[in-house]
Amino acid sequence: MLVHRAMQASPATFLTAIAPSRADLVGWVACRFPWSWLAALGARASMPFGLGPALYRKAIHGGQAKHARLDAKKIAVLRRGGRLPHASVYPAERRAPRDLLRRRMPLRRKRAELLPPIHNPPRQYKLSEIGQQSAYKANRPGVAARLPAPAVQNSIAVDLALLDHYARLRRARELAVVKTAQPHDAHPRSLLRTVPGIGARLRLVLLDASHDIRRLPRVQAFGSYWRLVTCAQAAAGKRYGTSGTKLGNAYLQGALSEAAGLFVRANPAGQKYRAR
Repeated sequence: MLVHRAMQASPATFLTAIAPSRADLVGWVACRFPWSWLAALGARASMPFGLGPALYRKAIHGGQAKHARLDAKKIAVLRRGGRLPHASVYPAERRAPRDLLRRRMPLRRKRAELLPPIHNPPRQYKLSEIGQQSAYKANRPGVAARLPAPAVQNSIAVDLALLDHYARLRRARELAVVKTAQPHDAHPRSLLRTVPGIGARLRLVLLDASHDIRRLPRVQAFGSYWRLVTCAQAAAGKRYGTSGTKLGNAYLQGALSEAAGLFVRANPAGQKYRAR
């Protein structure tokens, strides 16, 4: 062990610290949000660089004491023993459009949180159900006026205004993504266009999140990365259940669920796929 200390997170400090061992050095970092500048630095400096998924390193997460210096030492030991999983480093030129695409999920969640406060008050006042169609703007007029209490009407009016606001934000972001995303993978995009329910924005989400399909050589790896399967917990030939529900790409799972719902609505015979 030549260097083991805390240092300022800057390119100049990092390059100065590794200068004596630069010739045969391989860089590794935990897969967390500030790793991108280190990956870009390794690419510019022609230094081999690896990215390790944080959830896969049980030796780090199982420790009682946790801080950056201990984690760095454990990463080095795991790498030396060949026990450090390797993740794909996303290309720098595609990170900005991908991050903009990922903003769709928080906006969708916030919009979904506004629907229950609109549907619940009629049940409290024993009125007829509004139905799920209030998610569409054309079915919202008169929703607040059905309730007798003015305070409840004002509360629902606020939720309806927020629904319209989030809808405008989401449409603006999606339009910006379609306009600013650089064209790539023309052939896969044309194949995805033939699937009912997958539009221009979902195609970009699926392609940008999955990135290079060659890094998933087996169908099992592909299904695990998309969160379509769970890991088995077994010992001594006996299976005790499943685990690993947080492994894989959450944005791919959300895009796949959205595409499946749109496919069911767009295809008259889609109910059999929902059953499967």
